[in-house]
Amino acid sequence: MGGRSWAALQETCYYAIDMLHAPGLVRVSRTGVGPTTFAHISVTASSHDTENIDLGNIPQANPSPADLKRNARDQALLAKVWARREGPARFTLPLGAPVTPLPEAKGFGSTWVFNGKPDSSEVHSGVDYAVGPGTPVAAVADGTVVVAADLFFTGKAVFIDHGDGLIGMYFHLSELKVQAGQDVKKGEILGLSGSTGRVSGPHLHLGVRWHDARIDPQPLLKDPAKIPALGN
Repeated sequence: MGGRSWAALQETCYYAIDMLHAPGLVRVSRTGVGPTTFAHISVTASSHDTENIDLGNIPQANPSPADLKRNARDQALLAKVWARREGPARFTLPLGAPVTPLPEAKGFGSTWVFNGKPDSSEVHSGVDYAVGPGTPVAAVADGTVVVAADLFFTGKAVFIDHGDGLIGMYFHLSELKVQAGQDVKKGEILGLSGSTGRVSGPHLHLGVRWHDARIDPQPLLKDPAKIPALGN
């Protein structure tokens, strides 16, 4: 897809479409035993809500020049994560739950306006779980911790490379229990939920990036047979 290729996962080909991909048809192919087959994925415009988030007078609501420099350093660090070479998959679907019990997920794809300022709006690229502070947060699959740090906007955050180009992101933690370079197992505790970074209250933000596409994590946590499929 888009000039890129990757291995099937458990004999299934998954095509991750970024949340901001332009509407239209995306041509994909599948190569294996026999001739290559082709199909198209129809991408439609999203219809998510716009929500105003009251952040109060925290630094993330009105960043200073020093804060912006700090964020620039954070983004340079994360650019190395997005540029990582894709290794073999270290996960199967469905992924594990990041917290137990797992509350309803909210917010993916919504446009958030901070403190009523339209120029501060952004599209929310993950899902939020309303969990109280100090809730243990677990890895959704095996992987390698590539970043475990206190970043300006995401707060205390953990980024895990789960292989096959799948990066799991866990934001706004109150405490980190892993460090960069550490291998973790599915279900291993990464930290405790909190309200660090740009937040209006305690919760867990879970994000997923697969083959460079920012996607909704929810289908990956459920029966993979329910993920939309292409006809033969």
